[in-house]
Amino acid sequence: MTVLAYTKEFLDRHCTMNVCIDPFNKRVRIDDIRGDLMKGLEKAEEIAKELKLEKLIVKGRKEQFMLLLERGFQAEAAIDKYFLGSDCYFFCKYFSIERSNNEQLLKENEILKNVQQLERIGLTNDHPKQYELKLIEKDDAEKLAVLYQQVFKIYPTPLHDPEYIKKTIEEGTIYYAFQVGNEIVSAASAEVNTFYKNAEMTDCATLPQHRKHGLMKILLEKLEDRLVEDGVYCSYSIARALSFGMNSALHGLGYQYRGRLTNNVFIYDKLENMNVWVKDLSRS
Repeated sequence: MTVLAYTKEFLDRHCTMNVCIDPFNKRVRIDDIRGDLMKGLEKAEEIAKELKLEKLIVKGRKEQFMLLLERGFQAEAAIDKYFLGSDCYFFCKYFSIERSNNEQLLKENEILKNVQQLERIGLTNDHPKQYELKLIEKDDAEKLAVLYQQVFKIYPTPLHDPEYIKKTIEEGTIYYAFQVGNEIVSAASAEVNTFYKNAEMTDCATLPQHRKHGLMKILLEKLEDRLVEDGVYCSYSIARALSFGMNSALHGLGYQYRGRLTNNVFIYDKLENMNVWVKDLSRS
């Protein structure tokens, strides 16, 4: 049975931390530290070691950059304007040699180079008439779960479970999908952080036989329009570094590459490195 990630808030007189403990991906992520940074990092490392997790991620602010380097963390990626307009940096520390090694580095760098050489072409929103674009509601959860079961052997979150999808919709995640007949063939979501006013474009999946129509770009643009309507302008996505298709889709939509998270999550069929892409929707 998969142990789901869970969030906790740690408070004491020195600092406050928002912590996501993720046993499935063998990591702990600190989403924010306020107060005494050094005290917070000591507690975060203590949590990781107690639970025998392999990776610690801290979402640091610009003013915390040097202190995190001083503490032995390495900066792997960034998200522009993540904290209500202030930049976020992903600082990481590893507790196993195997987890810190990237055996796919040269191949992933070549994929990124080829992606960034592609011309950015504007969207036409044209797609075959049999594809119905729709906003996903809770009644669609079972059909959406079937799509994720078909595309991903393993995934960082339990999207194979319709009840989990319903829960995320209740919590504010927005899903758009393309449906053919009664089958959902392509989908993507925006996981919205209403406090910091940012959104992660995620859960992107298309059945192989439907990937030639550029459906994912249309879904992402639809999600972007919805975010702008809600006053959210910081959009980012974390894509498999080995996926030429997903990285090229983000590049084509005007997202900028901002680094790579090493051995970050179990996805598709193994532990993978993930590229971070960012877009300022106020300029698009």
